[in-house]
Amino acid sequence: MAAYKDEERGTWYVSFHYTDWTGANKRKMKRGFATRKDSLEWEHHFLAQQSENMDMPFGDFVAIYLADMEKRLRESTMISKRYIINLKILPYFKDKKISEISAPDIRKWQTEIMKGNYAKTYLRSIQEQLSAIFNYAVKYFDLRKNPCHVAGGMGKHTADEMDFWTLEEFQQFIETMMNKRVSYMGFMILYWTGIRLGEMLALTVEDVDIEKKTLRINKSLQRIKGRDVVTEPKTPRSKRVITIPDLLLDDIKDYIGSLYGVRPTDRLIPVTKTFMEHEIKRGIHESGVKDIHIHCLRHSHTALIASLGATPVEAAERLGHEKVQTTLNIYSHVMPGRHEEIADKLDQAYKEMQE
Repeated sequence: MAAYKDEERGTWYVSFHYTDWTGANKRKMKRGFATRKDSLEWEHHFLAQQSENMDMPFGDFVAIYLADMEKRLRESTMISKRYIINLKILPYFKDKKISEISAPDIRKWQTEIMKGNYAKTYLRSIQEQLSAIFNYAVKYFDLRKNPCHVAGGMGKHTADEMDFWTLEEFQQFIETMMNKRVSYMGFMILYWTGIRLGEMLALTVEDVDIEKKTLRINKSLQRIKGRDVVTEPKTPRSKRVITIPDLLLDDIKDYIGSLYGVRPTDRLIPVTKTFMEHEIKRGIHESGVKDIHIHCLRHSHTALIASLGATPVEAAERLGHEKVQTTLNIYSHVMPGRHEEIADKLDQAYKEMQE
């Protein structure tokens, strides 16, 4: 490797040949380095990335990983992924060779992260981001094994407790929304359908089928870099058509009828995520119901339909969950008394047999 001084600019640059992934011989030049050492380090990292050598620094491999993921994941997903990687992972592993990161290294990192007193579900998200990087290295770059699998997990997939409103609590809350029709309609849709906030905000007038009594869910509204963007829904199974109860259908018909000059492609609830978050806080304060996050309205809907006899498979289809296990996790939290109920039914069945 060689570095050269740009006498005119007073900086350093590198110029070299390399073989790219197609086998073609190419020339690379990079200018503007403050020191010779900086220019040589940059050349070393560039060549390591091109050679796909697992002795490359972890930080260089992450750059390869993120560049590939950007072509495959939603922009909002990438923002979350980059945030966790840049703040929680790279500061610890950036300069270590990826092939030399061991299970004990992962355990030490976990210990440091857990000092932050984060929620167990957030700890799990951080762990899964690191493990995804190593899985990518194992699958596509022949890394021998994922050290995260040996080190063990951190955090939990689901919270120890899951907040939700009963029907009575929701009725108490929704009365405080009646002074703002758009807020009232938005929360009615969220509670009685269980759809995600982004899905509700992306609904258009034409997504409502009055005759069939259905809502079409095929998009989501995301806040990305300070702007509202309509994107594909969260997962393939998120695209769905759900039947809605008459009480909600009547409210939606009245609401649409009150909109002046509304077009089929206009958003049904033309407000922002921030607006809805402020409104739920207002309603909680005015109604006195327990404080929950707006996402917990999905849990509230799940608890409601579970109490009415909906199976986890039926609920998963309605909620747009990719895996039924996700729905089962929610069922275990929102229906904690079902085990006692089953035991009571078994007792009753035994008694009837003895009669």
